[in-house]
Amino acid sequence: MIRLSYDMQVYRKDLREVLKRTDNVVELGCHVGKTSELILYKLTTGSLIGIDNSPEAVQPLERLSFHHENFTHIIGDVRRHEVLKEVTELIGQCDVLSIDLGGGYHPDTVFKVYYIWASTLKPRDVLIRNQGLIDFVNSAITTEDMISEHGWLESCGDQGIPPQIKEFSLWTDKLDD
Repeated sequence: MIRLSYDMQVYRKDLREVLKRTDNVVELGCHVGKTSELILYKLTTGSLIGIDNSPEAVQPLERLSFHHENFTHIIGDVRRHEVLKEVTELIGQCDVLSIDLGGGYHPDTVFKVYYIWASTLKPRDVLIRNQGLIDFVNSAITTEDMISEHGWLESCGDQGIPPQIKEFSLWTDKLDD
């Protein structure tokens, strides 16, 4: 199931509802780890990989890693192919994919990140915090029935890891090496 929210409290409530103690979770945009702490509190034998690229995330995530052996943090840009590849090599797939790229982040970028990560990791549940996607979904009318029962789009979910995520370089030159 895919859940969209914008309000941080709703997002965290949704997380508490879907998380199981044994889940393997990937959190995209974990920032300084406040939501990561909530996830780790719920997990007993599961694991969490948290990814963020902000400089202020480094120390808090290192501290979380020190106190929780089931937490792995990666400082990286979730739009980068190398980051997706690293996570895929670590876990193969996940039970829950949590995406919070700043809540108000451009919905097209958030959807692209969701699509690539979810079609690769095949999560049972996905939680996305983004105002623009909610506005889009609530403003749209669909005339066709197409529903996926999992956290990834079943109509196009067997494509695997894209060889490179070149489309992102069309939007920003910050990804160029």
